[in-house]
Amino acid sequence: QVQVVESVGTSVQAGDSLSLSCTVSGLAFVGSDMGWFLQPPAIPGKERVGVSFISWDSKCTYYIDSVKGRFTISRDNAMKTLYLQMNNLLYKDTAVYYCAPARIETGKIVVPPTWASDNWGQGTRVTVSS
Repeated sequence: QVQVVESVGTSVQAGDSLSLSCTVSGLAFVGSDMGWFLQPPAIPGKERVGVSFISWDSKCTYYIDSVKGRFTISRDNAMKTLYLQMNNLLYKDTAVYYCAPARIETGKIVVPPTWASDNWGQGTRVTVSS
């Protein structure tokens, strides 16, 4: 059974930095490419958007344009933990963030088709005040 536990959410000011983490159990984390996804809090149920990707061996990373240069994804395979360092946060970064296995398709970060909807963790709510 897959279990994903993301770090606790918080509120910050625009320009602040924040580090997110998630631990994953129940899947082969070491061999899995992973990603961070966001869901705007004002639109529950809206499809999650992939924002960052990291290959299983950390050799490849990918970011969407809106976070490039501000967010850094990393992982610790021994701890089965994924991280997202978020710098220079903007109001538009306000969202609930989730981690999940990921792959890149036609330039978009998506979850593999084998990822069941009930595998998602509780997410980390990030609120950025302008």
